[in-house]
Amino acid sequence: MGLTPIPRPLVTGGVLAIDAGNSKTDVAIVAADGSVLGTARGGGFQPVTAGARQAVTALVPLVAAAARAAGLAAYRGAPVVEHVSACLANADFPIEERELRDAVHARGWGTSAQVLNDTFAILRSGVEEPRGVAVVCGAGINCVGMLPDGRTARFPAIGRISGDWGGGVFLAEEALWWAARAEDGRGEATELATALPAHLGRGSMYELIEAMHLGQVPAHARLELAPVLFRVAADGDAVARRIVDRQAEEVVALASVALGRLGLLDEETTVVLGGGVLAARQPLLIDAITRELALRAPKAVPRVVTAPPVLGAALLGLDHLGSPPTAHARLQAHYAAAPAAPAGSVPEGNRSGRHRVIRG
Repeated sequence: MGLTPIPRPLVTGGVLAIDAGNSKTDVAIVAADGSVLGTARGGGFQPVTAGARQAVTALVPLVAAAARAAGLAAYRGAPVVEHVSACLANADFPIEERELRDAVHARGWGTSAQVLNDTFAILRSGVEEPRGVAVVCGAGINCVGMLPDGRTARFPAIGRISGDWGGGVFLAEEALWWAARAEDGRGEATELATALPAHLGRGSMYELIEAMHLGQVPAHARLELAPVLFRVAADGDAVARRIVDRQAEEVVALASVALGRLGLLDEETTVVLGGGVLAARQPLLIDAITRELALRAPKAVPRVVTAPPVLGAALLGLDHLGSPPTAHARLQAHYAAAPAAPAGSVPEGNRSGRHRVIRG
């Protein structure tokens, strides 16, 4: 009996790029020349609560929508593309990346698949080659670095037990802590004690604490408090400014350690700053990061990036396939000109294993 031939992908040399974060997921099918053939957007990716296989199964409608947008509706039975490049939230440890990669590969979307933490997508979207460091400060905080030879630097980034400090949720809680102590006299006076409850329609910190305790304030509303913190800091409040300065110190600590692990402290290297907190370009925070980075890593070049992370996932896929620079340029040009909302939206409802972690 002869060997069963491996089906050829419908898009030879193509990439299925997936950027799946906690709040949203973007999918793009990219041709070998860097052209974007079809895209889709859906809800958040939650393998922690759903499990790896179930979380990946939830991506199926998105991939189908992107395939339809690319004119590949009848893709069943054959791989869609040559390579799947998936940058997924909560892929914080190698074992989680392996489980998710196996689940992605089992779907048969591509002849090969690679899964990385979603922070790598933000890094790759902000550099011209797979070389640099990214610090992402969104709801939480994370940092990764990479070199063209596949070496990486990374951190567990799962909260306080892994040494994390910062991110939108953390900043909100820190501001609430100082505000509560200011109101009852245990702590230093701060305008946060007035500004935070006022923003959420309460007359005092006591009322706000009670409302939060009783579940009367939606959990997502806490993220609204980080911009209030920055506004109060910009007005000169000492407590708020110290919190902002501490966030800057943490961003620079992550970046400089990652640069050191990769041997990049003495070379001009891009440090990508991404995520909602950093992409907002709050002057106090960005200026403090720039000053501190100049002291700890003088050759680092900070760059705030707002490009969609799915671009980074797609570029990593083209890197893996050895695509020509013209393909990378065409892909980057597409996303530079693309509108914010991708087509084919669905309502909410480097080589695999090549990256080696340097732990210092």
